[in-house]
Amino acid sequence: MTFDVSKHFSDRANNMTASEIRELLKVTQRPGMISFAGGLPNPESFPIEIVGAIVEKVLRENGAEALQYGSTEGLPQLRQLLWEKHAREDNANEGDAVMFSNGVQQGLDLLSKVTINQGDTLVLEAPSYLTGGMAFRVYGCEIFAVDLDGGGIRIDLLEETLAGLRHLGRLPKFMYLTPTFHNPAGVTMDLKRRRQVMDLAYEFDLLVVEDDPYHMLNYDDIEVRNLKSLDEDNRVVYFSSFSKILSPGLRLGYAVGQKELIDKMVLAKQTADLCTNTLSQFIAYEYLAGGHLDAHIDKILTLYRRKRNIMVKALGDNMPEGVRWTHPAGGMFLWATFPEGIDTRAMFPKAAERHVAYVHGRSFYFDGRGANQARLNFSHASDENIKIGVERLSAVTLEELERVRAEKKLVA
Repeated sequence: MTFDVSKHFSDRANNMTASEIRELLKVTQRPGMISFAGGLPNPESFPIEIVGAIVEKVLRENGAEALQYGSTEGLPQLRQLLWEKHAREDNANEGDAVMFSNGVQQGLDLLSKVTINQGDTLVLEAPSYLTGGMAFRVYGCEIFAVDLDGGGIRIDLLEETLAGLRHLGRLPKFMYLTPTFHNPAGVTMDLKRRRQVMDLAYEFDLLVVEDDPYHMLNYDDIEVRNLKSLDEDNRVVYFSSFSKILSPGLRLGYAVGQKELIDKMVLAKQTADLCTNTLSQFIAYEYLAGGHLDAHIDKILTLYRRKRNIMVKALGDNMPEGVRWTHPAGGMFLWATFPEGIDTRAMFPKAAERHVAYVHGRSFYFDGRGANQARLNFSHASDENIKIGVERLSAVTLEELERVRAEKKLVA
């Protein structure tokens, strides 16, 4: 008889669910599949030769340190470099500290561990980054989602939600926002709303969690000020990453925030993994200190701007009437909305049969919405495969529309 280990699981373990995106990505491994599903940077953007030279330099000059355990907070010279950058650009101050994590995802988990109690409430955008919400929910909180539009989170609904929660005595622990080149919606919060968000944070005394991994992927050169730069009393904890601008394989994210909060996250990290990959941090430091970033960002912008434009044009040329999509000024995703009656989760296997994949919209909501929506990634596929993949997806969409119309006729 097999031992029943499930009765030994914690309540927290029972709150864990598989990421739908991770499950969908298994489908993308099929031969011939064109994937718009993952948030994968394009390998053409990886600075392989530069990183190779940096690794050689690091091992030659700092090999013993780079291959050793490091401090939990992260490499001191890299933390100082980033603190100085944020002090110049984003209103970081003497009350701030910087820490590194194994990707932003770990940082969000550490933040959850030190802030969320069972039964707490949080406010997120709707739709919202899926695995961010998963990191929070496993700690037993309740999520209240506030709708986005083309200008970011809707301030009227946010204020209404916060006032309602205050009336119930359930003010959120924090607001979690991705205001710049949003994943998945592809929209960017305008400056007026950013100021209004901060005003509400002051009024309701909330911690603000800003997830900002895409800010350098600005294809239309729009002016963007992150929430951290508008923060008057140091209530924003800012997360970003080297995944989209250097390499996701380095697994290097970081947080900038009030020292007292960062110190608690450092304690939580000590029990998780002791320290972040030391060699990755040395690579990132040499990459930044060596002045390689600006030229590399220019290369990424040229590559991804072209791919975005190809996808937007292909959608316009091929998609049936009634399908709408965002036109992102930056980032890696656009958000498609299909006519009512189309269920993108149900449509996914049909698309996969045509060898094209996406992420259905329900994955990005916590209340079952998004049935007729989907996220499309434009950064990873080749230029030609973007065109072919959109043609395939458009053909499946047309078939689904015809099916929906036929069913409506039968009902009528």
